[in-house]
Amino acid sequence: MKKADYIWMDKEFVKWDDAKVHVLTHTLHYGNGVFEGTRAYKTERGLAIFRLTDHTKRLINSAKITAITPPYSLSELEEAQIELLKRNRFESNVYIRPLIYLGYGIMGLYHVKAPVNVAIAAWEWGSYLGDEGLENGIRVKISSFARNSVKSTMGKAKAVANYLNSQMAKFEALEAGYEEALLLDEEGFVAEGSGECFFIVRDGVLITPPNDNSLESITQDTVLKIAEKKGIKIERRRITRDEVYICDEAFFTGTAAEVTPIREVDARVIGNGRRGDMTRELQKAYFDVVYGKDPDFEHMLTYIN
Repeated sequence: MKKADYIWMDKEFVKWDDAKVHVLTHTLHYGNGVFEGTRAYKTERGLAIFRLTDHTKRLINSAKITAITPPYSLSELEEAQIELLKRNRFESNVYIRPLIYLGYGIMGLYHVKAPVNVAIAAWEWGSYLGDEGLENGIRVKISSFARNSVKSTMGKAKAVANYLNSQMAKFEALEAGYEEALLLDEEGFVAEGSGECFFIVRDGVLITPPNDNSLESITQDTVLKIAEKKGIKIERRRITRDEVYICDEAFFTGTAAEVTPIREVDARVIGNGRRGDMTRELQKAYFDVVYGKDPDFEHMLTYIN
């Protein structure tokens, strides 16, 4: 991770190395906190945050789901992200990480009286799964860990505690020699990657699971909007493990992963073992959108002047 100059912490711009919390910070012990992942791209018109309002709304919604009351409004949080990018004077693409967390003051599981703090960090960051992965695809392992059940957790919240599930799945996949994990739900249908949504292509149809057992993904929504514009047939339905093995193409989407092709799942080659034609088309269109090259989607960009 490349350091930046400042991190925003409760309306103050704190030097990167001085952005610290107490060891008894409530979220550190009990896992109730929420965060976002947002990207800003270096466009021809300068740095632009992609779908800033949508990401910030999801942050606030996540807090509501986990019974945390944010101390700042939507507009205040948006402005903080914009100002943070201005102050740090970034020279390339940026990843933004807002975090609403319960701070130091009380202990015990009843969290309501804990102070609520907000921090926003941003740093220059390239492709999450590697530039080679974007072009040639990655190898994926279906995890032995099921996606957190909706019976016991709240997957619509981008909550800190939810990501232990993802972390263990990712660890398992990498230790087995793969590059990413794909999690099934408790009934055996595809849910999502460790931090991405999942798509397959069969016979020219773009297929992605509903968000019953996954986060409501902003990148997934963007890709679906692009596909709709292009007239690609779309299906939102459950996907089984064996259907993944015999699909023509597969790819992940996410703020960090962007649009990353999948060339192999569980030692089964997907399609011809390379980035498929529809994946390539959607990937190129997605990058045109985030870099401000598609006027139909330019409203999704917030330019930093």
